[in-house]
Amino acid sequence: MLNNQGFDLWADEYDKTVQISEDKNQYPFAGYKKILNAIYNEIMQHKHAKVLDIGIGTGVLSSKLYEYDHLIDGIDFSPKMISIAQSKMPSATIIEWDISKGLPKERMKNEYDFIVSTYTLHHLTDNEKITFITDLLSVLTDNGKILIGDIAFAGREELEQCKQDNQQNWDDDEFYFVYNEIKTPLEHICKCEFEPISHCGGVFIISK
Repeated sequence: MLNNQGFDLWADEYDKTVQISEDKNQYPFAGYKKILNAIYNEIMQHKHAKVLDIGIGTGVLSSKLYEYDHLIDGIDFSPKMISIAQSKMPSATIIEWDISKGLPKERMKNEYDFIVSTYTLHHLTDNEKITFITDLLSVLTDNGKILIGDIAFAGREELEQCKQDNQQNWDDDEFYFVYNEIKTPLEHICKCEFEPISHCGGVFIISK
């Protein structure tokens, strides 16, 4: 797994790398723009929503929301990526933070209408995902939604097939969402739905 220095070095080329993978419909970023568009369209049904972007990166998604006067807060552990995102969104509040340490609750003074995370939470183990999502629920408005777009599969069989098809490029240091496995531990704390969008990605919609 890349550390923050690795992402700093990757920052300038990140969006190009994503586009190459997406254009070829290849793991890991097949369906990337469709996934971001699904999240964007959900938020755009509302006006002036308070949005927290976990792993804001270069601001690809949030900068589009920012243009329509949504209020953006963000978290990322790469100073270089934060710098790129901040240049697109001067009024956004973006803090440097490593989500492997959980949510920086002392910095979370708002409740959010939407909490989004794209291609970030696969760096957490499944148990860490559950803990982190539980923390996110604590800063979500009663009618709010957590929207997670990521490398994800409906079941373990689909993941294993993707792994077999991409053995040379597969990243064993990442922990991809498997809906059939993660929905059970979430059932007692929230509602969780999954919309598959590509052969290796989709959107989770989580609410209280």
